[in-house]
Amino acid sequence: MEIEGPSGVRGGWTGLEPHRRALLLSYFTVGFNVVEGVVSVAAGVLAGSVALVGFGLDSFVESLSGGVMIWRFRDHEGLSRDDEERIEERAVRLVGYTFLLLAAYVAYESAEILVGGVPPEPSPVGIAIAAVSLVVMPTLYHLKAETGRELGSRSLVSDSKQTLACVFLSAALLLGLGVNYLFGLWWADPAVGLIISAFLVREGLHALRGGDVCC
Repeated sequence: MEIEGPSGVRGGWTGLEPHRRALLLSYFTVGFNVVEGVVSVAAGVLAGSVALVGFGLDSFVESLSGGVMIWRFRDHEGLSRDDEERIEERAVRLVGYTFLLLAAYVAYESAEILVGGVPPEPSPVGIAIAAVSLVVMPTLYHLKAETGRELGSRSLVSDSKQTLACVFLSAALLLGLGVNYLFGLWWADPAVGLIISAFLVREGLHALRGGDVCC
């Protein structure tokens, strides 16, 4: 919702210049994922949970995409249209590489759990982290996608899909722990992880080929 000040200037979030919004969203993405990663890895080590440690390391990888967006939007003033387009293309490719890096890790962890037969350990802290992520990340995804479309930025739209992938991973963590706890189906979490990794590979390759990343 737009807020009109005494001088008629828009206030609040929608009153910010789109590049500024993109930069703030990118800073928040990096900060949130770093905190989430540290807490998740620490809780996973204490609980002996491979899934929770993997979720935390995934957060660090996701922060790479946010870092690329900070680089993309921090110094845009004074650039020509051609310079903007060149930077945009490089940013899209870098986001594509982070997709593939994340996909490789998720697939490796999921396969290791399936082959080793080691179920993810239930952890109250892990459940809380996943629940918070399920609240925060959908809103962050929406704001990124909306701002990216407004700017015509394929790189930011690509980055928003990685945020969406975090929502899927959080849901998978909760589903896997819950199904394992209630029904003893320990393979649920790594099975969902493999599905998510396939989604990430698809989006990463699409970005590297220069296409618009879509869900």
